[in-house]
Amino acid sequence: MAAVDLAQNTLDGLMIGSSYALLAIGFTLIFGVMRRLNLAYGPTIMAGVYLGTAAFISFGAPSLVVLAIVIIGASLVGLYVERLCFRPFGEAARTASMVASFALWMQIEEAAMHMLPQHMNPFPPLLAASPLEIGPLMLRADHLIMLAATLLLAGAVTYLLARTKLGLAIRAVIDQPRAAAIVGIHVERIMMLTFVLASAIGGFAGFLIAATDAQVTAMMGMWATTKGLVAMMLGGLGSVKGAIAGGLLLGVLEAHAQWFLGPQVRDMVAWGLLFVILAFWPGGLMGAKALDRTMAVGRRV
Repeated sequence: MAAVDLAQNTLDGLMIGSSYALLAIGFTLIFGVMRRLNLAYGPTIMAGVYLGTAAFISFGAPSLVVLAIVIIGASLVGLYVERLCFRPFGEAARTASMVASFALWMQIEEAAMHMLPQHMNPFPPLLAASPLEIGPLMLRADHLIMLAATLLLAGAVTYLLARTKLGLAIRAVIDQPRAAAIVGIHVERIMMLTFVLASAIGGFAGFLIAATDAQVTAMMGMWATTKGLVAMMLGGLGSVKGAIAGGLLLGVLEAHAQWFLGPQVRDMVAWGLLFVILAFWPGGLMGAKALDRTMAVGRRV
């Protein structure tokens, strides 16, 4: 039975890790283009999910309508964060941008909790099907959908960056922002579009996560920020492939740590692994060897 438990925990970890990977993709896009961390990313997702939850509770909105509200809401809140925390500060004021995004974290989270004061609120479930049985293993269909969505979205982001004019502009801004401005690329517009795209991806991730749990809580903002940030740092700063790998690795690690050591030490093990990896690979497992080269998302997708 030990082998079955090992395989089941690994499967569960991959399914859960797919949600972490979705969150990490958004972090990676913002970090790659702006070279700054957005600590309000999780609350941005929470705001979109809370707007969708309010529509579901108040008007009985169907899942597709809730999905649209979540994505649009997260995109608009992300634009709000970009305008207040990142647009006003220059390249040399990265710390000021990060501190400002933390302040907006508190503001957005407080506004969301005033909108829905209950700590826990219902959310339309993604799928009501029974778990799939593969021999002795069990697999939730909604988790499988989330994993498939993660891989498809990662492929779409990779294609966008590698094969489209917008992607070419994003990579130019990542590699040489001054040179990009000289050749006529509107750097501020590209940054804004990337920020909105990352927020929309976060909204999509938030919808899948809330729909899988069939509920949303007031802790979602902090949870999304910490899990997405840790997954990005594990996999590789500024790498889309690293975001996927880091998210899946984090999910598998947490699943096994909870099974063998208990839920009390699950997060401690994850943070310990992060410390070890960053001590030997400062850019993450699939990131650059030096921190000043971690921005090359376009070269490593």
